[in-house]
Amino acid sequence: MLPLRDTTPCGHYPYVNTALIAFNVILYLVELGQAEGLNRFLYIYGLVPARYTVDQIGSYFTAGQQFLSLFSFMFLHGGFLHLLGNMWSLYIFGDNIEDRLGPVRYIVFYLLCGIASGLSHLVLNLNSTVPVIGASGAIAGVMGAYFILYPNAKILTLIPIFFFPYFIEIPAFVFLGLWFVLQFLSAAGSGSAGGIAWWAHIGGFIFGIMFLKVFLAIPSTGISDRIRLLTAKKKSSRLQVIRPSGSYDDPNMYGTITITAFEAFAGTTKVVNIPRGFKKQLFKVVVPPGIAAGTILRLRGMGRTMPDGQRGDLMLKVYIQSLDV
Repeated sequence: MLPLRDTTPCGHYPYVNTALIAFNVILYLVELGQAEGLNRFLYIYGLVPARYTVDQIGSYFTAGQQFLSLFSFMFLHGGFLHLLGNMWSLYIFGDNIEDRLGPVRYIVFYLLCGIASGLSHLVLNLNSTVPVIGASGAIAGVMGAYFILYPNAKILTLIPIFFFPYFIEIPAFVFLGLWFVLQFLSAAGSGSAGGIAWWAHIGGFIFGIMFLKVFLAIPSTGISDRIRLLTAKKKSSRLQVIRPSGSYDDPNMYGTITITAFEAFAGTTKVVNIPRGFKKQLFKVVVPPGIAAGTILRLRGMGRTMPDGQRGDLMLKVYIQSLDV
């Protein structure tokens, strides 16, 4: 299963999440420049469990190198596809967690998840001399937080069936729950065989849930609040998917359109996507300036067609995103 996007909008620009992606890409380019020295580079900056449990091996490294590798391993990758897969998952899930926690708490949360994932692998592979690298464990923590915060969000997923791509929207709790089960089954069956640190993924996911509970209980700082005000989006997503509802005997359909306070003041135009069975209908919705929350926008003739040929209207209730910090 390949996640393509989620349906959870963000009220702030994910500057920290974007910076994490950029930093991972930069360090991957640094790896490519190591040439023949790549193995030594990975052994120094990757997480090697035996460095911490076998004195003869640990003596070759300084205290600074031992400490640094607890962080640096999560920014290194074993190849382009490894990097691409991790960064794509971080792009899909990380922005929403940053939006919820704020930039300061999010970067601390991300690093703690990465460290916890590495220690999970270390504890279960004490004498391993194979370097562990990759952001998968930290991203698993992000996915664990998403599992708790947005269980009913929809994940547009590509499922290849033979040679045919099949696209389906899966609830986040199903997608992430299935992902976690697959990690556990893989870990139980092969441990770290195949070059994948399954227990790092499992540890990251579980600790991500635990850390989220702690971070939600900690109030955001004044610095974080000011940063969030600066990063608040002036505009919501231009393309919005709306799944209207209504009673069987009512020709009218009802849904919600989301805009920001700036758009409510200045007015805006949105492109609305309404799935109708296997078809999707696109049309523009003009939101006039000065509109108030709760206002109903009536789109005539866009509702349900009744047996007598009568066509109802689509009633869109305006929801204005708040800048909660």
